[in-house]
Amino acid sequence: MAHPRMYTDSDPWLSEIRDIALSLPEAAEVEAWGRPTFRAKKMFGIYNGSLSDRLSLEFRPELSESEALRQDPRIFVPPYTGAYGWLALDLLVETPDLQEIAELLEASYRLGALKRMIRALDER
Repeated sequence: MAHPRMYTDSDPWLSEIRDIALSLPEAAEVEAWGRPTFRAKKMFGIYNGSLSDRLSLEFRPELSESEALRQDPRIFVPPYTGAYGWLALDLLVETPDLQEIAELLEASYRLGALKRMIRALDER
């Protein structure tokens, strides 16, 4: 059974987040659980849209950064993926900083990308 779509194409920040995620080498967008997910062999981002419980971006942080990120009031442990170390950035607490989003997505990407993908990213 397919999941209902949990976002609209006009959702706030979706276009910008999509551009950032898809600029990474070999990144692709796949709709899963009714949400846009961003993958490069492994998933590195999930956009929870306006039809979700909370407008947010889920990402997988580096283990060494996780505790510091959790101190930020915009960051929360999301249901389901949170049990696997993922965190989420609430996009409504304040206007998102696109540079920060790019850094969070790139760090998440690096955790699952193949060596050739990381090399291509580093060569840019």
